[in-house]
Amino acid sequence: MTTTTTTITPLDPAPARVGIAAPSADGALLGAHSADHYADLLHGVVDALAERFRTVDAPSVGPDRAQLAARVASTDLDGAGVGDVEALRELDDLYARNAVWFHHPAYLAHLNCPVLIPAVAAEAMLAAVNTSVDTYDQSLVGTLMERRLVEWTAGRLGYAAGDGVFTSGGTQSNLQALFLAREAVLRRHGGERAELMPRLRVLAGPAAHFSIGRAAQLLGLAPEAVQTLATTADGRVDPERLAEDLAALDAAGDIVLAVALTAGTTDQGLIDPLRPLAGICRSHGAWLHVDAAYGGALLLSERRRGLLDGIAAADSVTVDFHKTFFQPVSSSAVLVRDPASLAATSHHADYLNPAAEALGPEAEPNQVDKSLQTTRRFDALKLWATLRSVGPDRIGEMVDAVCDLAAQVHGLLEDAEDMEVLPRGDLSTVLFRFRPAGVDEEEADRLVPLIRRILMQSGRAMVARTTVDGRAWLKLTLLNPGTRVDEVTAVLDLVRATARGLLAGAALAATEETR
Repeated sequence: MTTTTTTITPLDPAPARVGIAAPSADGALLGAHSADHYADLLHGVVDALAERFRTVDAPSVGPDRAQLAARVASTDLDGAGVGDVEALRELDDLYARNAVWFHHPAYLAHLNCPVLIPAVAAEAMLAAVNTSVDTYDQSLVGTLMERRLVEWTAGRLGYAAGDGVFTSGGTQSNLQALFLAREAVLRRHGGERAELMPRLRVLAGPAAHFSIGRAAQLLGLAPEAVQTLATTADGRVDPERLAEDLAALDAAGDIVLAVALTAGTTDQGLIDPLRPLAGICRSHGAWLHVDAAYGGALLLSERRRGLLDGIAAADSVTVDFHKTFFQPVSSSAVLVRDPASLAATSHHADYLNPAAEALGPEAEPNQVDKSLQTTRRFDALKLWATLRSVGPDRIGEMVDAVCDLAAQVHGLLEDAEDMEVLPRGDLSTVLFRFRPAGVDEEEADRLVPLIRRILMQSGRAMVARTTVDGRAWLKLTLLNPGTRVDEVTAVLDLVRATARGLLAGAALAATEETR
């Protein structure tokens, strides 16, 4: 595996069409007068990117960060424009050449997926049309298509009559879910908001996404508002302990804003036991939120959808389509079981959705009533194109493929004498580290960030790192259904070679010190 240094420049000016000149810089807005120039320009960009996809042989070219920073800083952003073709040629060389390529089999780091081609084409379509789906008069059919996809996703969750809205990602989806939960609990308890707010508590597992804590802070909750739930030995939230925690909060005079469970933790891909936990939440009257940003696509898997058993009882659910649905960033949604709960988000502005027009048979379906955003991209179009192109069953098969790959890789690491591996999760991540005989835990901890950094700087492979129970681990996030086991083992061999080089260097340095 070698680092590519190919420079690709198929962005030469297209032959001028008869009687048509490229628009000047101040007249380059997309419209009837510039449609031919737009077509020529984008054809060049697509050709350049296609050539990169054909030829890249590593997840990145691995240049030094200082070198990249110098190139970025040296670009003149205040001078006269260089023209469309030259500007995009510069971008190809600065951005595309130095990007991280998630489709490459040696990219095994974070929850970044290769993307489906129809979704990429839809991305180009929505960017050019520039629809905003906040109000119906800005989007027309776009609003109706997004509403249909919200209904489709809610139906897959098992909601009888759910609702929701597309968001920029899991962080925003989680924020909106907890906002809705906060407003619901304040309405239910009545009284003064100022008196109730300090008593609100969010219960979440230790591996819940950091956005749960951030959302609590943004919602004005007390610093101690987020409390960590106990887990069973396998790292999932313990139903028995949840019941005890809820009773203890009642006794202390606190109010449960929400119980936040996870269907696919970021590091280990663990899914909390949703059905028993949902029953406990229901009996207590606590809002249940399930962060299924990672694991939501299991809803499409014939073999693994049972892992989400009980999710239909959640009051709100986060699903990220730009993870295991293989969509370009950004594409997420927050779904709610009771459509009425979204009323807390509604705000009327005369220039967008006047209250006088919000009711009646002619009322327009303005989604600004459902979203924390105003201007909002038509990101639902990508999912629509994907479902119509490949169908949901194919997406489910792709999810199964990455989970099967993770199981195979985990088995190889279990059998490897020089590797230590954590127990398997439910999805497609594998946590491991280099630890042959003679390497203690502290030395293994020291090696993890060094291995990760050296591989990234080389450009040859990219893995992630994390900490579990105070110990450092390398992480493989397998989100490419086309990746083969032998391609992953090639990365593991790079990990081994890098670690052995570090150990040899440390031994040599120690020898030099004793002389």
